[in-house]
Amino acid sequence: MTSAREFFESLESRVDESKTAGMSNSYLFDIEGAGKWKVDVQDGKVTVAEGGEDADAIITTSEETFTKMVDGEQNPTSAYMTGKLKVKGDMGAAMKLQKLF
Repeated sequence: MTSAREFFESLESRVDESKTAGMSNSYLFDIEGAGKWKVDVQDGKVTVAEGGEDADAIITTSEETFTKMVDGEQNPTSAYMTGKLKVKGDMGAAMKLQKLF
C-alpha cells in the first residue's frame, strides 16, 4: 500500500462481505497529512466517501502509522497504547475494524 488515499479508494472493492455481514457502523478516518474518509458499513456493505465530520468512531493517526498498520508492520493495539492512534466515540465499533482489513 503506498498511500491512505489509495487504500480508501480501493476499499469498497476489497472488503470480504462475509466478514462484515451484520456490521452496521460508521467510521471517520482522519489521516494527518492525507485527508479524511468516512467509511459506512451497513449489514456488511461498505461505502467510502471522502470528507466527513461525524461517525460512530473517529480514528486519527498519521499517514505513516496508518500505512504501517495496513501493511501489517504496525499492530493497531500497540499504536493506540503508544498514542500513535487515537480513537473517539464507540470503542466497540472501533474493535470491529479488524474485519475490514
